[in-house]
Amino acid sequence: MAAHYQVEGGTAAEISASVETGVRTGALPPGAVLPSVRALAERLAVSPATVAKAYQALRQRGLVETAGRHGTRIRHRPPVAAARSALRVPPAAGALDLSTGEPDHRLLPSLGPHLADLAATTGDPIGYADAGVLPELVRLASRRLAADGVPTDAVTATNGALDGIERLLTAHLRPGDPVGVEDPGWANLLDLVAALGLRPVGVPVDDHGPTPHGVRAALAVGVRALVVTSRAQNPTGATVTADRATELRELLRTRPDLLLVEDDHAAELAQVPLHSLAATTRSWAFVRSVSKPYGPDLRLAVLAGDEATVARVAGRMRVGAGWVSTLLQRLAIRLWRDPAVDAQVRAAGESYQRRRQALRAALARRGVTSHGETGINVWLPVPDETRAVAGLRDAGYAVAPGALYRLGTGPAVRITISPLTDDDIEPLADALLRATAVDAPSPFGA
Repeated sequence: MAAHYQVEGGTAAEISASVETGVRTGALPPGAVLPSVRALAERLAVSPATVAKAYQALRQRGLVETAGRHGTRIRHRPPVAAARSALRVPPAAGALDLSTGEPDHRLLPSLGPHLADLAATTGDPIGYADAGVLPELVRLASRRLAADGVPTDAVTATNGALDGIERLLTAHLRPGDPVGVEDPGWANLLDLVAALGLRPVGVPVDDHGPTPHGVRAALAVGVRALVVTSRAQNPTGATVTADRATELRELLRTRPDLLLVEDDHAAELAQVPLHSLAATTRSWAFVRSVSKPYGPDLRLAVLAGDEATVARVAGRMRVGAGWVSTLLQRLAIRLWRDPAVDAQVRAAGESYQRRRQALRAALARRGVTSHGETGINVWLPVPDETRAVAGLRDAGYAVAPGALYRLGTGPAVRITISPLTDDDIEPLADALLRATAVDAPSPFGA
């Protein structure tokens, strides 16, 4: 635990509130280890049961996690707003930052001309009664989804992919329910599952998506929902192939009651065909964000699914946020209609593919195994994650530690290729070779 912060309190509620205060102020940063139940109970002169109850409440709210013999620690991204300076450790001065997971901002479409057109054509302000999902957005989104083989009987819009997934999980599940998540998988989703009080069940991933063995095991323990990334899986770059999709559909048909959620966040950036699992179960949803192709600040995703599931999401929107801004919807419509933007997005996808393949080829020439079939990240299993991150930092590179993305798989680092130039590839490959002093395990360090 941070030496300058002491947890206080005489009841479970007071102790958990004290920990939350430490997180909110930054005095208990992500990864900070809390005292053992017995040690804190002795210092506060309360029963171990009181401290245990406080820690349980913090776990249920997603603020802390149990790390086996390493004790209880603050999650990497607890669901409490902290001071901005405590949200992310900045890379060392002069380092090449490959840790962000963001698209290359140089390749994003310019929004200025489209915003100017929107300003010139937008009419009178609308009121609450006229707000909602624009029919034109639904028509265009349905056309784009149908071209990829996704059923479009019901379509709505949410404030980004994670917002849509949260609404799906809260509409179908209750705290304590088990949910299948990819391992390694999207850090934001793992944090969301913890914050909702759900129980994550890790499903191993290989280059072709969730493994049939892993899905079978998750179904056997009774998961009530399964979240699958279609393409450009974060952090591994896995993509669900046609053969893997066939295998997974056969398994999922044995659980028609399962909520199946597909995340296709890469969308137009993906350089591989989509092999969707949509409509395999009674309750299903397919979520596609506009953030990766068009810009992270565009908080909009389209969500297709069966009528009952989409109706639940739309109903939750009405009693909460209400709707996705119609101004944002109109901006997305303009971007979708612009052939020049389509060409720019295709060129961005080709650029990511070229840089990702160049880095992986350079690593292969050095005998280093990496993963990244699609997307903007490369996943590199390493023998010692802490040593690898520190060594790369000393060499002038900031990478993301694999601990942010994994539940039961082995140590690794995630490298975002968006900032790389051609001249960066070989020096980076040399540094990564030094970070993998012994043969890395595979697949994905499992």
